[in-house]
Amino acid sequence: MAEILVEVQGIDAIAATEELLAIPGVEGSWETEEEAQREGTLAVIATIVGIVGGTMAIAEQIRKWYQEYRRSQSGKKIEKVLIVGRNGQRLLLENATIEQIQEILDA
Repeated sequence: MAEILVEVQGIDAIAATEELLAIPGVEGSWETEEEAQREGTLAVIATIVGIVGGTMAIAEQIRKWYQEYRRSQSGKKIEKVLIVGRNGQRLLLENATIEQIQEILDA
């Protein structure tokens, strides 16, 4: 299985990425993006190397994770999340549907 990349930007990008990779069925790792740090933005790149279970269920969990961080009342903040599929297809999660997320995971 080729890797799926997820770029998370924002002040709480590290915590958000750790929560993303803690979703049951998602396996991967993350690292900070040095260039973004130099520009004053915290960006974390997660590499998803495995998805166990159905991609529809994982897509639902990713959408839920994103919405919780965007609407968080606890002060946790992320600005932008971009998923890059194995085929190079890109998807911003801001207005993405579960079906669009699943398509990226399946491609």
